[in-house]
Amino acid sequence: MTKRIVSVGDIACGSEDLFLIAGPCVIEDDTTMLRAAEGLAEASQRLGIPVIFKSSFTKDNRSDVGYYRGPGLDEGLTILQRIKHDFGFPLLTDIHTPDQAAPAAEVVDVLQIPAYLCMQTTLVVAAAATGRVVNIKHGQFIAPENMAQPVKKCLDTGNDQVILTERGYTFGYNDLIVDPRAFYHLNRIGYPVVFDITHSIRRYGIPSADPSGGSREFLPTIARAGVAAGVDGIFIEVHPDPANALCDAASQLCVTDLEAFVEPLLALHRLEVDTRTAAEHHGTLSR
Repeated sequence: MTKRIVSVGDIACGSEDLFLIAGPCVIEDDTTMLRAAEGLAEASQRLGIPVIFKSSFTKDNRSDVGYYRGPGLDEGLTILQRIKHDFGFPLLTDIHTPDQAAPAAEVVDVLQIPAYLCMQTTLVVAAAATGRVVNIKHGQFIAPENMAQPVKKCLDTGNDQVILTERGYTFGYNDLIVDPRAFYHLNRIGYPVVFDITHSIRRYGIPSADPSGGSREFLPTIARAGVAAGVDGIFIEVHPDPANALCDAASQLCVTDLEAFVEPLLALHRLEVDTRTAAEHHGTLSR
């Protein structure tokens, strides 16, 4: 099966090279953001893995109105623009309402549709209409093959620059389950597939600052499962001081630990590519 290559800056998403989407969950102060960007730049250079910098100007899905939601659209985009200027990263941020699409598209390279909102036609169409790459997160509530429907909404708008991101299923018990079959179904749609590992270990109903609000012990296991299943990119929220992060403190990875975490995934990815290439050569089933 031929998969579309989607260009984000100079990153060919969907090629044989694994790419990384990473950054703090939500935009915080300048010092925190610059420390995260510096750590990502260093890891990217040493590992040779291309990075799309991700952070949210607003986190609309918070369990309490008193929790930090981000600096808002204008200030958040200003900070993201500085990171792009200083470090050269292509940028990704999520939008929650259609009116945010156009101004965000003036700064970022990828507009992300949150998982809970993946079936919202007006939002998906507004993002696609900007001409930017659209990263649609797989809703926790629908079968993976049904993600072909929001992809078609982008195509009907005239935009075929789409990425799909897996982030687990919820069954209403404050937990997320990653089903490896989802990677197969998403790959069959024909667009680059990303695995969001840090959101997949979040535990709902528990404040993100609570150490029990995320199950970090599962990160290596599920990350390797996704890479072995043939994803094109991995999504890891990183922070210079996760314990004091203002959002998802229990699930973000410390940026200084990123290199050691990603290195074995790159080795596994190279093995997966070689195995898949051999299988395709012999006409056997792959991906």
